[in-house]
Amino acid sequence: MGKAMWLIARRSFAGSWMRLTATLLAALGSIALIAGSLQFALRAQEAVSGSDASEYFRADVLVQGGTVDPDDAAAPPTGAVPMDRIASLPGVAAAAGDAAVAVTAARPDGRAITAAAEGRTLLRPWVPDPRLNPYRLEAGRAPAADGEVAVVRYMTRAGKVRVGDTLTLMLPRQTRQDRIVGIVSVQDRDAVAAGNLVLAPPETVRRAAALPPGTWPSVWLKAAPGVPAARLRDGAARELGGAATVRTAESVRRAQAAAAEGEGASIAGVIGGLSLVAIFVGLFVVANTFGTLVRQRTRLLALLSAIGATPRQVKRLIRLEALILGAIAAVGGVAAAFPLSALIIRLFARDGFDVSAAAPQFGWVALGIPAAAGILVTQAAAWRATHRAAGTSPVQALRSTVTETRGRRWPRLSAACAIFTGAAFWWAVAAAVRADDPPGPDRTFGISLMILFGTLLAMTGLAVLTPFFVGPLGGLVGRIGPLVSGEAGRLAHITVIRSPRRVSSAASSLMLGIALVASVVLITMSAHDRFREAGREVMAADHAVTATARTSEGAPAPLARDVAALVADVPGVSRTTALTQTEVKLVPDPEPLDPGEAPEPFRFLVSGAEQTGLRDVLRLGGRPPALRQGEIALSGNVMKERDLRRGQEIVVQGARGRVPLKVAGAYHDPSHLFADQALVAPATMDRIDAGAATRAVLVRGGSPEALERAVAGVPGVRVLGRDAYVSAASDSLTRPLRATYVFVGMALLLALFGMATTVSMSVADRTPEFGLLGAVGATMRQIRSIVRWEAAIVVVLGTILGSMIAMGVLTLLHVATGSSFLRPDPPWWLFPLLAAGAAVTTPAISALPARRAAAVPVLEAAKAQ
Repeated sequence: MGKAMWLIARRSFAGSWMRLTATLLAALGSIALIAGSLQFALRAQEAVSGSDASEYFRADVLVQGGTVDPDDAAAPPTGAVPMDRIASLPGVAAAAGDAAVAVTAARPDGRAITAAAEGRTLLRPWVPDPRLNPYRLEAGRAPAADGEVAVVRYMTRAGKVRVGDTLTLMLPRQTRQDRIVGIVSVQDRDAVAAGNLVLAPPETVRRAAALPPGTWPSVWLKAAPGVPAARLRDGAARELGGAATVRTAESVRRAQAAAAEGEGASIAGVIGGLSLVAIFVGLFVVANTFGTLVRQRTRLLALLSAIGATPRQVKRLIRLEALILGAIAAVGGVAAAFPLSALIIRLFARDGFDVSAAAPQFGWVALGIPAAAGILVTQAAAWRATHRAAGTSPVQALRSTVTETRGRRWPRLSAACAIFTGAAFWWAVAAAVRADDPPGPDRTFGISLMILFGTLLAMTGLAVLTPFFVGPLGGLVGRIGPLVSGEAGRLAHITVIRSPRRVSSAASSLMLGIALVASVVLITMSAHDRFREAGREVMAADHAVTATARTSEGAPAPLARDVAALVADVPGVSRTTALTQTEVKLVPDPEPLDPGEAPEPFRFLVSGAEQTGLRDVLRLGGRPPALRQGEIALSGNVMKERDLRRGQEIVVQGARGRVPLKVAGAYHDPSHLFADQALVAPATMDRIDAGAATRAVLVRGGSPEALERAVAGVPGVRVLGRDAYVSAASDSLTRPLRATYVFVGMALLLALFGMATTVSMSVADRTPEFGLLGAVGATMRQIRSIVRWEAAIVVVLGTILGSMIAMGVLTLLHVATGSSFLRPDPPWWLFPLLAAGAAVTTPAISALPARRAAAVPVLEAAKAQ
């Protein structure tokens, strides 16, 4: 009987290839979405973790001035060491000074050259000693004079620059232009884990880092022949005492690799989570189309049962067909993943997250998992269909396939209750997070994530219950048809009422796609509107001078501090403030003796601003006092989370080591755009981090034209009004939400395709009905109108249900988080836009099925009967 089942399956494929092709395309699209998302996640992980290339691969020992944060592999040393003393240590064969200055590099037309993924661009010294130099020239020569630089090969590809071009570098304190004289690679790689490197003569870098002559934050050492790296490290540590941190270069490379891998895994996890949303829709589409395919063949399966096929054999037949479909779809989906991932990479690169430096992945994870997933998806989609097929009685072979059999209610209700119980569990976890965690972005993110998991399950349960209410609801919507199209609308209305399973299969896919897209759009718009509203309240300045370039996070790139001096003397300007920012770590008090007992490090952002006349440019809540040197004001959330109080002494670890500070007061920045967590005076900021990034220069008074003339000589700088700057600054905070547009957009397209496939297959299933309608006098135009009205009812149902779910999600998020950035207040034009989209979608998905239905000849209908 196994051979007979194979022959029947082959005959089924040959006789129903059009229906199978539609199902195959749906499965192929779902698998392409799975494989493309996985390919992007793997390439993002590789790009974020950089490569195994390290600038320290020729060095044996690193001597770093002061202390180095052990929790951050990329943290700069807090002090400097004299070069001559280090070079004269016993066992040293060669020494080279090193410093890293964060810069923004822009090509000649002013556009920034963004580092791969979330890396940085660093100005580093060229190493002249070949025993320590890790840079191999691929073109040009080494930089020898001030104004000359060499760049890593990735920058030439990302920025489309070459030897001889001018590169604009925005340093913390000045903007300069240098000529590219060389292109380098590191261990045959285009970049290092830290990101892009711009290499300049050592004295140029030393001056940019504001270092005293003859000193460097870090010194690379090459051990003399026969001297192990560990011995050189121990000897240098004894000679220098506590003035420096001495480590082997190998240990630093391992720490870099571990940090990069952890960050890469984190990014891949986030992207994987986004991918799951699209994959979730893909599963729905395949399950619905495959279920429709089995329902179409009810009579054939009944005939097989009538001639002696057992339920087990019928199940094997369906599983065999699913296996063949899954295998073909897996091969096609994996092949389609590469152009799909290239499209995703291009869209993300436009928003600052560039992973194009990573090569396409061809390992077993990238190819094997999607292929296996393709087979598992089709088998899972066919599971319910096989049980339905096995339960087909022989008497159903005598029935018309137009009328659906009444399904059992309790299995469907039980499954829905189990799914809703799972959703309630995740919502309960969200409630627990709100009760235990202090207010803040972390709590909001955690609650939102739990609600997302619960909502996906709730939508699944709602899809399971769709056949129960799609009939009455579809009948209510379908009453419009008879009023407009007369008899054609009435027939479409009747079909929807008597075929709830078929209608629910098409409507549930669209419902899911609409719900995902509308939820993301509503959340993004709510957050962005609140950012702009609060930003306009906080920003009292009339203008902001900012960079045209953007960081990898999508925020405006740092400026040089000398820009503030250029606009201070512009006529009409009454106040200018350079807004600086750096990250610090709170040192616990008292510190644990055992490092293993140390609490999780708490890092926060400190903003620096001139205290005199601060309210002329920023209206911060709580009216923080004018801060003196050594004082800090903390936001209320930070004070509450860390259990701090006014007047308390704290210690923070900054770029220049540990700095004791006194908590002078509390405040809050409702916009989260200017001084979200902490505020200090400029003098205190210089003690914490002399190279702190200048995010913007806020200006009160003056005209935009006069300000633009003042900064005209600085490339890559622009003047924005209050609203324009607030919008640009908030874009970086809503970027993670905008990134989901790619995945939910693909999910919506897949849902539309699944709905169109289901409508098309339902037309093929009703060949006798359309033929008989033609026989009793229905015109081709009336038959096409029937199909269009049925499609319209499905589209309206899916759109209404999806919109209601989206509003419910946003309302639930607002209630659960209590955040004013998540408000169920949709714009007036959203629902008319959805209605217009439904009106456009209806003729698009019903055009081909309507023509096919109208072309059914009477003899073919009689034959089908």
